[in-house]
Amino acid sequence: MKIHEHYKIIELPEMGDERGNLVVIEGKRDIPFEIKRVFYMYGTDASMIRGSHANRKSEFVLVNVAGSTKIKIDDGFSTAVIVLDKPRMGIYIPPMLWKDMYDFSKDSVLLVLCNEHYDSSEYIRDYEEYKRMVTESNTFVQQR
Repeated sequence: MKIHEHYKIIELPEMGDERGNLVVIEGKRDIPFEIKRVFYMYGTDASMIRGSHANRKSEFVLVNVAGSTKIKIDDGFSTAVIVLDKPRMGIYIPPMLWKDMYDFSKDSVLLVLCNEHYDSSEYIRDYEEYKRMVTESNTFVQQR
């Protein structure tokens, strides 16, 4: 499976009129899961890297509602970099993909929607451990 087959770019519906723009995100309609957790990052220095982890069961949709951020997605075999710079563009990230968020613009506000409540035990924060897990998983799948 190629890296771009793991994640999905989402164009969110934009409704606007003379008063301005409105973007709506509804769970199980605009994104592929029910929303259980919402958080956002702002005031992050451009030199900082956020994320640097994979999740065993959490799914995410990231939307830069202001400014821009780069998202590096890694499946243990290849990587892709996506620039989030439009408030109606999101990226869906399923479980077991490594993610790094970086190169935040000064005005960046990165909104994150998640299908799970926070559980620190489902985070994989060691990249070498992550690589071992996906390599072993891939080997197991190929042997079946």
